Amino acid sequence: MSKKPQLAVGLDIGSAWTRVVVLSLVDNCLHYRGHSAVISRGWHRGQIADQSAVAETVRQAVQQAELSSGEQIGSVVVGVGGPSARSQQGRGLYEFGHRRPIERGDLVYAVELAARARLDEDRFLLQVMPQDFTVDGRPPIPHPLNIECQRLEAHALLITTSMQEHQALISAVHQAHLRVEETVFEAMAASYASILPEERAGGVALVDIGSHSTHIVYYDGDALLYAVGIPISGDHFTRDLGELKALSFDEAERVKFAHGCALLGLTADNIVIELPAEAGRPGREINRRDLIEILEARAVQLFDIVERCRVRYARETPLREGVVLCGGGSQLEGMVEVTEKVLGCPARLGFPRGIIDWPEDLSSPVWTTSAGLAMYSARLQTRKDKKGGGPSIWSLFTGK
Repeated sequence: MSKKPQLAVGLDIGSAWTRVVVLSLVDNCLHYRGHSAVISRGWHRGQIADQSAVAETVRQAVQQAELSSGEQIGSVVVGVGGPSARSQQGRGLYEFGHRRPIERGDLVYAVELAARARLDEDRFLLQVMPQDFTVDGRPPIPHPLNIECQRLEAHALLITTSMQEHQALISAVHQAHLRVEETVFEAMAASYASILPEERAGGVALVDIGSHSTHIVYYDGDALLYAVGIPISGDHFTRDLGELKALSFDEAERVKFAHGCALLGLTADNIVIELPAEAGRPGREINRRDLIEILEARAVQLFDIVERCRVRYARETPLREGVVLCGGGSQLEGMVEVTEKVLGCPARLGFPRGIIDWPEDLSSPVWTTSAGLAMYSARLQTRKDKKGGGPSIWSLFTGK
């Protein structure tokens, strides 16, 4: 009798869309099983305003995913984002008392000490990501196993979010009768799905541009150097067009994707766009060059922030592998090119990788986060099976 495959489910509860990805884990390989996407309800400007409406959205998304996959879903890994997400450094000092070789358990314990750093009030600790270790005061190294020392110091990045917002999100998922395996910062999940380990080794950043916030992470090898959510998003591009060209939000959103571009000179701009009459207003004409200039100004502002964060908080790590863009806002024409212009490094869109039978129509940066959350769920299950318990706090995203 064949063994029933393990299910791994990612739940991306965005303020615009709620997406579910269902994978199965068979012989250490991930297979696509199903997905769903429904319009999110119960949100206001990126925050939960009606928990029951969010729960109902989750129920609908899960029901559709169950129909798509033919499987019953009981637990999920949930993505967490928003502008309240941020990170800080943690430092853990482990004094051995006498010289002896460093064991793996020593590294884990030192990181656990780093995780005990004092957090601001109303902060919830999402992830603890080890960066490197100092052995007897010498320069930091990544994995100092079997080195004799007396003093081991761990440095880790602590990713936090609002306690209140996190609890509201989890309560909504529980209200939808689902068990939460873990909550994960969304940009980390997206990077897990779209960035290979060798690409992280060269230095890379991922920018996840959502409807109401943008999430950023910077990697140098296995070390996650900095993570943050900022309140600039895809909706800002739309509102800029609406305010400066007197368009409704829906009309501005349509014009943005139908005729917009984030970089002047990339496409023809000497075009007059005719807007149809609607809601008692006569038809109008807009110069496409004006639209592109508005969108480019906002894109430049966004990637200026990405660069300032790299310099100030991410150790000025060189992005030799460039920047990976995902999220709905990354689909605007010219976003890759304006990224390269502002940051002076390669850029590309981030698509899910490493999933067998992944549908072609889901090869889009809007599905990268939910795919990464499902892949994270699979890694959780794999580590539990191998070790007979929970995975170590540093193994999930490095594989070590």
